[in-house]
Amino acid sequence: MVTIKDVAKHAGVSVATVSRVLNEIGYVHEDTRRMVEKAIQELDYTPNEVARSLYKRKSRLIGLLLPDITNPYFPQLARGVEDRMQESGFRLIFGNSDESEQKERDYIQTFVQNNAVGIISSTNFPGMESYRRLNIPVVFLDRISSDRPAVYADGREGGRIAAQQIIERGSRRVTVLQGPAHIRPAQDRFQGAVEVLQDTGVAYEVIRTASFALKEAEEKAKELFAAFPDTDGVIASNDMAAIAVLHEALRLGKKVPEEVQIIGFDDIPLIGLLSPPLSTIRQPAYDMGYKAAELMIRLIEGQTVELRNIQMPVEFVERGSTRKKPENEYVDR
Repeated sequence: MVTIKDVAKHAGVSVATVSRVLNEIGYVHEDTRRMVEKAIQELDYTPNEVARSLYKRKSRLIGLLLPDITNPYFPQLARGVEDRMQESGFRLIFGNSDESEQKERDYIQTFVQNNAVGIISSTNFPGMESYRRLNIPVVFLDRISSDRPAVYADGREGGRIAAQQIIERGSRRVTVLQGPAHIRPAQDRFQGAVEVLQDTGVAYEVIRTASFALKEAEEKAKELFAAFPDTDGVIASNDMAAIAVLHEALRLGKKVPEEVQIIGFDDIPLIGLLSPPLSTIRQPAYDMGYKAAELMIRLIEGQTVELRNIQMPVEFVERGSTRKKPENEYVDR
């Protein structure tokens, strides 16, 4: 591994001179600066960002906290954040909380200890005291907060669209998978779906979940068909839950979409490869991550931020887990 001493030796200067060039402090003759920069390039030297930030009292490190990296939806968010941050020369420190409040607190502490200048968080616990105590910018991503900037999708409209689509395609005994009670976007989706089901008088049942994790989704899918075997339409809380419902329906010998229709939420990449491929409500995950990073950069640079809460649109993506809509049929929303 190349060190700062190697750079100094290669350039024929002192370690202190290399340090002044790296940290942009003190006077360095232009010819000497060019020699150091050439040595850095030739040796492919990468300075320690944490050490630099501590020395300069200035950092380019951003903490990114996700609740479950095994869910393909969250890497899409992360990629949007990373791409935008890289454009402006920032680096990410990543944490995966596994939906654990304690792990989330530990990662926040790690971010602070590493001199991060901001945190972007898809937290399950936006009201946690650890966030209130922070004196650096925080942007919530795919989550909603009353006192911090946030970027999120229109979950209530997504729930309404899902219910409308499944009704228009003929389902009359619908089961709604209600996401975790402490996650606001999950409840928005649920409330939007229920509003339409109630307005149209379609019978529905509810299965409550405490987590978005696949293991619980599998358990709830079994519970759903055991409790409500006549269900002919399922509105899932996310795509992982929809995948579990599809798997259980097929295991029980139910035909999808002829006997039971299924609509997910997120539009993760793999659902188009299933058989049948899943219809879903698409959230623009990459764009949401990109917008959250832009918002964070503006906050770090002290720019005026007029729109602190950014709500992104959603859309229905029709695939094979829903039937074709009958022609000339319309249900009032």
